[in-house]
Amino acid sequence: MTRSHTLAFISERFLFVVALVSAIVLILSAGALVTTQYRVRLLFVEIERANDMARKLADDSSQLALDLSKAALPAAVSRRAGEMGFIAADVTNTVLFEVEPQVLLMSTMAQTDEQVQQLEAAGVRVVVSDAQDIEGTYTAISMIGELVGRQAEAASIVESMQKTFDEIKANAGDGTKTVYFEVSPLQYGLWTAGSGTFMDEIANMLGLTNCFADVTGWGEISEEQVLERNPDYIVTISMYYGEGPTPEEEILSRTGWENVTAVKNGKILNLPNNELSRPAPRLADGAKALYDFVYGE
Repeated sequence: MTRSHTLAFISERFLFVVALVSAIVLILSAGALVTTQYRVRLLFVEIERANDMARKLADDSSQLALDLSKAALPAAVSRRAGEMGFIAADVTNTVLFEVEPQVLLMSTMAQTDEQVQQLEAAGVRVVVSDAQDIEGTYTAISMIGELVGRQAEAASIVESMQKTFDEIKANAGDGTKTVYFEVSPLQYGLWTAGSGTFMDEIANMLGLTNCFADVTGWGEISEEQVLERNPDYIVTISMYYGEGPTPEEEILSRTGWENVTAVKNGKILNLPNNELSRPAPRLADGAKALYDFVYGE
């Protein structure tokens, strides 16, 4: 083979390789383009889904706002709203009147005197409960039983509660152990239950000393106060929605709390269903849960 033939052969091979590489690059580029287009379409689909969800949330929010505009707020919220310059809704324009109640049972913990007067002026029969302690809760339960013609059932509930409390009292401690009730978590500002609350009454029943018995009712406190009083037990009533640390875990992880006796010993109980804060039969359940937590082992 002559030199010229050799060069021609090499050139043809080179051109073939270049053409082959170019074809491969073109194919890969086309594939990448198709993949990119597919991903872009998916992205647009997801964006449209997000827009649909946003529109739905906006609709739900508008409906919720409409419903809430017809709701009567609890007394404490109404008072605070008034202090902030808001005007409480007229209870005669709430959803209550859509069901045309024969009688309306209310609590002084939840409604104001003005709201009760508005309802009575509108022709609604209102019965108000003013249970501030366990004895008052018995009275409220009996009153409700009388109101709805279920006296025997009401009496049975009261008897069951009394039995539970009597059993707890019979095996109570000597008051040397202390308990801190946390009714508002740290991120919202610490609040506790002092004297004159169901929690304080039940603590005494169990033979525990409320760390903040010197606080009257519900009161705001500081971290420093909790650390200084060093409770043996902590009871929180925070709600947990399934994401992030549980209320117990959050307390255990607080900076500076590691030397609190309750934290060191893991003695933290969460009762998020108003077992210790509302005048109802569940007070006995809450007391029993706290008793088992403290004395169960």
